[in-house]
Amino acid sequence: MKTIVLANNKGGVGKTTSVLNLADALVARGHTVLLIDGDQQGNLTQSFTYNPPPERTLASVLLGRMELSEAVQEMRPGLYLLPSGGDLNDAVAKRAEQPGAELALRKLLMPVQTDYTIVDTPGSMGKFTDMALTAAHGVLIPVHPEVYGIRGLVNLLGRCDMIVDGLNPSLKILGLFFTQYNRNDRRVVLRSNVEAIEGHSVLGPYVLRSTIRDNVAVKEAQNQKQNLFEYAPESNAATDYTVLTSELLDRLNNE
Repeated sequence: MKTIVLANNKGGVGKTTSVLNLADALVARGHTVLLIDGDQQGNLTQSFTYNPPPERTLASVLLGRMELSEAVQEMRPGLYLLPSGGDLNDAVAKRAEQPGAELALRKLLMPVQTDYTIVDTPGSMGKFTDMALTAAHGVLIPVHPEVYGIRGLVNLLGRCDMIVDGLNPSLKILGLFFTQYNRNDRRVVLRSNVEAIEGHSVLGPYVLRSTIRDNVAVKEAQNQKQNLFEYAPESNAATDYTVLTSELLDRLNNE
């Protein structure tokens, strides 16, 4: 099993959407995937029709009140979810006070038998993101050119370096990819922002070829709580996430 974390210290970059669609793309290839909703807002959990009982959430698992296997539910064939809940931030804070907190998620994931685990993290860096990075084989960073911040992205990579040095030497930066962006886009601001990131000495080497174009099919599928690849298999979004998945697997398997 390999664990992939999607992280960015800004919200509104398409992180949760990308977690969901990458998972569905992997399942479509015959893999099994466990999703972990690490954001108290629970947007990933709300992408499904499942309404988890308060005691069957990530918070309960982190605090040792329930086994991970008891809280995980199958959402679609081959796709499993450890849901979030409104008490997640309090649970993370309590767990952070205990010895070995940084290793908590890594230890919880050791028995997992799915091919991949994908972790959705909050829109700001914090204790849970550190736990996730400590448990991960690789981190993938979605970037929206309209809301990006070079300093924030550099700080995120610096945080990853600290995790590598102190807690998880196996962590790899799998790459940055642009969301809601078309490489043929003529908007000057977006193109300028993309070029600034691609030309940056620290960020540039991590930029992936894949981009996720803005497409209404993504929101429609989420509103219907359906798999994008079944709802709109010919859409630009389905094509883009398929290409991104291929590039992700190449990076992950070649590391």
